[in-house]
Amino acid sequence: MLSLRQRALLGGIASGALSVGVGTLAVFSYIDARVSNRFDTTLQDRHTQLVVGLSVTTENPEALRDLMFDPSYGAPYSGRYWQVTSRDGEVVTSPSLFGETIEEPSGSPDTPTFWNTQGPENESVRSVYQKITYEDGTVWGISVAESQTQLVEERRVTQLSLLPVFALVGLIGVAGSLLLTSIILRPLRKLRTDVAHRWDGDEDLKPSHYPEEVSPLVRDLNQLLGRNRDIVSGSRRQAADLAHALKTPTAILRNELSVLSECGASIATAEEALDRIDAQLARSLARMRAMNTAELSHSRTDLSNSIARLARLFSKMAEREGKTLDVRCDPDLWVRMDTQDIEEVLGNLLDNAVKWCRNSVLLIARQEQGHIEILIEDDGPGIPEDARREALRSGGRLDTSVTGSGLGLAIAVDLLTAYGAKFDLGSSAALGGLKCTVTIQRVNKGVKT
Repeated sequence: MLSLRQRALLGGIASGALSVGVGTLAVFSYIDARVSNRFDTTLQDRHTQLVVGLSVTTENPEALRDLMFDPSYGAPYSGRYWQVTSRDGEVVTSPSLFGETIEEPSGSPDTPTFWNTQGPENESVRSVYQKITYEDGTVWGISVAESQTQLVEERRVTQLSLLPVFALVGLIGVAGSLLLTSIILRPLRKLRTDVAHRWDGDEDLKPSHYPEEVSPLVRDLNQLLGRNRDIVSGSRRQAADLAHALKTPTAILRNELSVLSECGASIATAEEALDRIDAQLARSLARMRAMNTAELSHSRTDLSNSIARLARLFSKMAEREGKTLDVRCDPDLWVRMDTQDIEEVLGNLLDNAVKWCRNSVLLIARQEQGHIEILIEDDGPGIPEDARREALRSGGRLDTSVTGSGLGLAIAVDLLTAYGAKFDLGSSAALGGLKCTVTIQRVNKGVKT
């Protein structure tokens, strides 16, 4: 289906073209009528001259050839002719007829009569004829004719001279249609932009900023956005309540396992199963929280501050194991993610890196064009390319010699996907181990969170 812009443009161009076309036909018709009238008026004037000239030469009509001094009357087939015919059938013609005659209308009307007929050599001519009775009692039929070639040429020249004018008018009409369409659609473009950037701030759209035709839609959008905020807040509270409710039973189970262990029972299998239950619950709750937050909230996080806080925590963990964590973070990095979610992603990735590295972990956070890139690299064994998909699978563990649920990367992927971010696994060129790359949408500093 065509967009409103396309419809308006096509409608404007069509109406403009139709208006110009109809106007062109109307003006051309008017001009043709004006040119024809002027042609007939000139022909009538020549006829009057011939009538006056004949009035003094009725006894010797041959003398008209000397009185009618227009050079065109003397050139054979010049396209301009005159002819007088007496009641007795005597015919006197201009030399331009070169011995031929002009057909006269039937009935010999005594009023000036215009008509189209054939001239010499089948030339199409426009003629005016009138039967005149002079004071001496003589009756003459007087004809003056002119080739229509000149009339056609004058029409053509006039039309050609006007075509650029109509072309310019057409262009102005199309440009006016485009401008009018742009002005009419400007409020809709503004609304689309405002809705697209709605989450850059925590304020409702103002109906007064839009035309009255759009204001009801803006009010409905505000209601919808408010309802979505309530849904998001409720979902997050439910997820938090569910997490709190599940922590107590799992803590009780761990205490029971600890008691059994003190009694000499083997609890390794049960403890591992409980760890996996905790991880699966954490992943499900994180996914639920992210899916209800990513598209419906206006969450913004100071990434630089979160990385500084995580760096202090994991640096101490690395030091206890004789390892180092090197952090290089650009200042004032803001991302479109909830603080808890982005810190959970980075925490899982740093936990894996510290766990599997031999000596060093490198974290780089930098601003790129339109997004922020986070690199976490280590000097551990890495993950072969053909095994990386398995590593991202829920519960996928490539090495069971180290404790863990195998859900850290899967949880990170779920959270990042919910926010439209990207996550890739690769090989570290600097340290030789695994490289995790996170690409997140960047937002401006200073917006409400």
